[in-house]
Amino acid sequence: MEPTREQKIWQVVLAIPPGHVASYGQVADMAGLARQARFVGKALGRLPNGHSVPWFRVIRNTGQIAFQEGSETFERQKSLLENEGVEVINGRVAMSRFRWRP
Repeated sequence: MEPTREQKIWQVVLAIPPGHVASYGQVADMAGLARQARFVGKALGRLPNGHSVPWFRVIRNTGQIAFQEGSETFERQKSLLENEGVEVINGRVAMSRFRWRP
């Protein structure tokens, strides 16, 4: 049975190594879902409880964390990224330095 669109996205995100990030658009392209960056966000929001998908490694193409700065989810994502050595300054990651290049 062929994986669903969500499963394809989750597989790509599982491949992002620690200390790196990918944009929503990059994940969509790699999953064979060109121009479906918004769907990537929705698919990550539907992750089942107890999953091991590193959702926090996916950010906007500009390097910005997509959640509202100061929110609980923003702070959690920022903390998880920093724990892997990714610098987050003013809610942004330097894509030139931390973007995953498979």
